[in-house]
Amino acid sequence: MFSQLLEQIALGLEERQIPYMIIGGQAVLIYGEPRLTRDIDVTLGVGPDRLADLLALAHSYSWRVLVEDPEEFVQRTMVLPLEDSRSSIRIDLILSFSPYERQALERVHRVGIGKATVRFAAPEDVIVHKIIAGRPRDLEDVRSILTKRTNLDRAYICHWLAEFDRSLGGTYLQAFEDLAQSFP
Repeated sequence: MFSQLLEQIALGLEERQIPYMIIGGQAVLIYGEPRLTRDIDVTLGVGPDRLADLLALAHSYSWRVLVEDPEEFVQRTMVLPLEDSRSSIRIDLILSFSPYERQALERVHRVGIGKATVRFAAPEDVIVHKIIAGRPRDLEDVRSILTKRTNLDRAYICHWLAEFDRSLGGTYLQAFEDLAQSFP
């Protein structure tokens, strides 16, 4: 069912000329260890001004909008939460147009699924997202990618985590360095 949804997402967003990348657990499945995930997280390179297109996409595939007032919710959170009515799989469309996201959208890895070419975030960008999320499951995902991938662009990862440290006041770079020290 995930393959069918990923294909639908890719075809629908391409048709509407909306840049995107699959992040989260679905991307970890490409680069790290297999694990159970019950959702699909999609970063979009657009702002709330494209909400009508996103709602049309949801309607075209019979995805249920999970909030009563999508316009207010998207303005406040920059997320449009959806659910596929057939499988009950959640799809979170995350709106973003930051300099980081624009660059990450240019670095996607394309994977053929069905009739679509699905854009997955590059492994370095999955790591950046996971470090910022910082939950135990996210940190395990980072370890999983570090175990499987030896050719990562660590300078890229460190650059963006340092940028997020400055802008968000976090310790993301240190968290990554602590995890990465035991991997070559």
